[in-house]
Amino acid sequence: MNQKESNLPMVGAIIAAIGAGVCCVGPLLLLLLGISGSWISNLSAFEAYRPLFILAVMLLLSYTGWKIYRPIEQCESGRACAIPATRSRRKVIFWLVTVTAIVLLTSNDWILCFV
Repeated sequence: MNQKESNLPMVGAIIAAIGAGVCCVGPLLLLLLGISGSWISNLSAFEAYRPLFILAVMLLLSYTGWKIYRPIEQCESGRACAIPATRSRRKVIFWLVTVTAIVLLTSNDWILCFV
């Protein structure tokens, strides 16, 4: 698996998290930019797909975590997963992506505090 293929699950998880949070984060961003109006309340078209996005985030992050935290003995010699510095960097990126995804997924719960 090359570098781009190994990053694909993390990128997919972030995209799915954005999709899950777009119904709530989108109107907040518009309000923060000074754009307002009653039409903003109609920006919930993606709400019906939210469970699917959440499932996609969970599956992609689970797969990524499994790939990153698997024993080093399962990595082929010379592959990126066998290099300790690369493994450490990927773990940091994985946790940053996971925190970002959690913030986006839970945005409809905490966003009401700011509006």
